[in-house]
Amino acid sequence: MGNKIFTFLIFVSIFFCSYTFFSHPFEAYFHYIIFLLLLPFFIVKYGLPIVTIQILTFPLLFGLIQVQLGNNTIELLMKIFLGVFISTSFYYYVMVSYDFDVEKLFVYYLKGAYFVTLIGYFQLFSYYVKFEPGYQLFGLFNKWSVVFDAEGLRMNSILPEASQMALIISPAAFIAFHNLLLRKKLYYRNYESILIILAVVLTTSSLGLVGFFLILAYLTINYGKAVNLLVGLVALLLIGNIFYIYLPDFHSRFDSTWGLWVNHEFTLKNVNNSSFILFNHAHVAWENFKNNILFGTGLGSHSFAFDKYSYNLLTEDVVRTSKQANSLSMFNTADANSMFLRLLSETGLMGIGSMFYILFRFYVKRDYNYPENNYWLISNAILVLIILYLLRQGNYFINGFPFFVWMYYYTYKANLKSRNVNSIPE
Repeated sequence: MGNKIFTFLIFVSIFFCSYTFFSHPFEAYFHYIIFLLLLPFFIVKYGLPIVTIQILTFPLLFGLIQVQLGNNTIELLMKIFLGVFISTSFYYYVMVSYDFDVEKLFVYYLKGAYFVTLIGYFQLFSYYVKFEPGYQLFGLFNKWSVVFDAEGLRMNSILPEASQMALIISPAAFIAFHNLLLRKKLYYRNYESILIILAVVLTTSSLGLVGFFLILAYLTINYGKAVNLLVGLVALLLIGNIFYIYLPDFHSRFDSTWGLWVNHEFTLKNVNNSSFILFNHAHVAWENFKNNILFGTGLGSHSFAFDKYSYNLLTEDVVRTSKQANSLSMFNTADANSMFLRLLSETGLMGIGSMFYILFRFYVKRDYNYPENNYWLISNAILVLIILYLLRQGNYFINGFPFFVWMYYYTYKANLKSRNVNSIPE
């Protein structure tokens, strides 16, 4: 019973981020309680988190230098450093406590993702039968809201945003696609795989479509069947076209994104759209990076850089005169709306280089000599999630991001160990 409660708490910390106890001086999420409850137990049993200390010592020291240089504040630095340190240590201890059994942990994750998906279907069903308490999830969460577009409700289940749901179940979607395309029933039955994929579609999130593309690309890399990628791309184009034609909000987001990033059109329509948030943060991150290329300006400093470089401070008439654009551009000032942009701004080449080193160095490709080995599936599934984080989720520790990075690394280690064992002659 104790182990079940322990596992439940770990995965609550990953999937449940829709409740906070207070917002100032920092957002106190429910999963912080789990960290505080279990960390003392972990430290007593396994000792101090030496690995985490070694990893984060340099970012802390450099961050303190940036504070002295006036590029950050001690409050911002320590708030983010402590959050990263605690969450990274916690999920490292999780790996240790499960004897680095990544497949077991991945199976637990898949069960959690499926459960979250079922809640999403309950939410959607409640909406269509006009059962308001059901689609409002009975008002249990204070950092959460129903996500509507012009056509109705977008599935977000217990996640604060529809795009966040598409992101957090993306590894499950990888397994679902793998099963359906290759007629497998690994981890999920056929109907479960279909429900997972359909759930991503029902979020109507452009991030979900990007996730589908990545899934098909990595399946092609591992199986060498370009026809899968071709068929998948045609299907994605059809889904995207349907979204564009029949979902006005998606249509508007796509047009404004194209207008800002490709045509550089600062029209009122484009800057009054949520696409402007990411565009503005990209500008801030790039300007900050150009002035601090090697190491950035330290953890927590993006909001400090935002005050210097935001388009709010520039002279485009439409930006200065649009109250909604000014309001929108203030969203996500701390997390840059993208892990890639935040790393670029706060950690420079050191942080970006380290992240891409991890992704390339510890990637596990399918090995035709060991067809029964599932580590490549876990590695590729998690890689999809990490890339989606880099694109559109800037919080270093929400939804258990350190958990997935540790999983990615230890999947590589487990794969090496498995191959070494299998290569020993009888």
